[in-house]
Amino acid sequence: MPCRRIAALLVLSLMAAPSAWAATPADPAAPDDLTPEERAALDAALGADAEAREDVTPATTRPTGVAAVLQSLNPNISLILDVAASYFSAEPLQVGAHDPSRTGFTFQQLEMHLDSNVDPYFRLDANIVFSPFGVEVEEAYATSLDLPAGLQLRAGQFLTRFGRVNNTHPHSWHFVDQPIVNGKMLGGEGSRGLGLEVSWLTPLPWYVELVASANDPAGAATARSFYGGQDLGIDGFEDILYTLAVKQFFSLDDDWSLLWGLSTQLGPNPTGNGNRTALYGSDLHLRYRPLEHAGRTSVELTVEGMYRSRQVPDDALRDWGMYAQLVWQIDSEWELGSRYDYVSGVADDYLDPAEDSERHRVAVAATYYPSHFSRVRLQGAWDAPSWRDDPIWTTTLALEVLIGAHGAHSY
Repeated sequence: MPCRRIAALLVLSLMAAPSAWAATPADPAAPDDLTPEERAALDAALGADAEAREDVTPATTRPTGVAAVLQSLNPNISLILDVAASYFSAEPLQVGAHDPSRTGFTFQQLEMHLDSNVDPYFRLDANIVFSPFGVEVEEAYATSLDLPAGLQLRAGQFLTRFGRVNNTHPHSWHFVDQPIVNGKMLGGEGSRGLGLEVSWLTPLPWYVELVASANDPAGAATARSFYGGQDLGIDGFEDILYTLAVKQFFSLDDDWSLLWGLSTQLGPNPTGNGNRTALYGSDLHLRYRPLEHAGRTSVELTVEGMYRSRQVPDDALRDWGMYAQLVWQIDSEWELGSRYDYVSGVADDYLDPAEDSERHRVAVAATYYPSHFSRVRLQGAWDAPSWRDDPIWTTTLALEVLIGAHGAHSY
């Protein structure tokens, strides 16, 4: 067959592939010198292509067939580097595993993110963190893509969806460090572990998502209020860490929106005698983004609070904490923010024996974005733990750079 015929067949066969190959209909004239058999084959391919385009819906536009195979062989990959230089006026009391925690330079992390659709049924995500101390698989989980009735499953190691900040990564934060209440009650690495999660997007007239997960209750930096660093094993369903959450979104008008979440975690703690921990949280995120404004400007208020009750022999330890932050995205280059942290403290705390009373912290930050792939942040903080005579003054200059493909952050 002449080369021109082969090229024509190749082009038209590509057009007959799923819509991932072609976004708009095409109907080129076939060469005049094709044989009747070749013309019939091309007409059949074009007809199949037209039927496929008519049947396409937003839920089925992901790559299939050859396109899906090619995508699975070429996942999205990104590298995100976070480094900082800090000054502390006294011994720091940072709670996040990636927080700058000494005067001098800090290698916060180098995160590699990979994701791809495996096939029409599952997607794989992985976050691998490199540090001077080694390599850690922070998250690696599969997510279902095609379950009916608004259902979705996740399986593997993942950050639980307790509250607003926990299931995010440092590169999506508006401040250099983790809120105190998150590190104190969930863990320096955030609440995460091996497990299974099911979520349901309800058919209610406003956005309501219900989330339930079951995870390993051990990990000093990932399940701090539960088994923590003492892995006592799982002997029954009562030894699993359960997370329940309700996520609601309200579009108040064209410029204002509101997200309100409720969360709880229930699981065992290591103090013996079947003792358990209950953690309750609520988070509120109010956003103003003027639709008619030509630039990228917004104002966001976030408030999140947690209450914790831990059974211990012949007693119960109860404490609470919260943070409130206000962030003004001035334009595509500049952002200003302030955050207030509070934790109550409790006497005879087996996790934090010295922190028997309240702690306050105020932070302010200015961030400059040279581009979408880099940012420079200057942050100052005043930290006042009541069990110390003097507050801790902090100044941090942080740099973040990103290369590769990385998806948009959640709202």
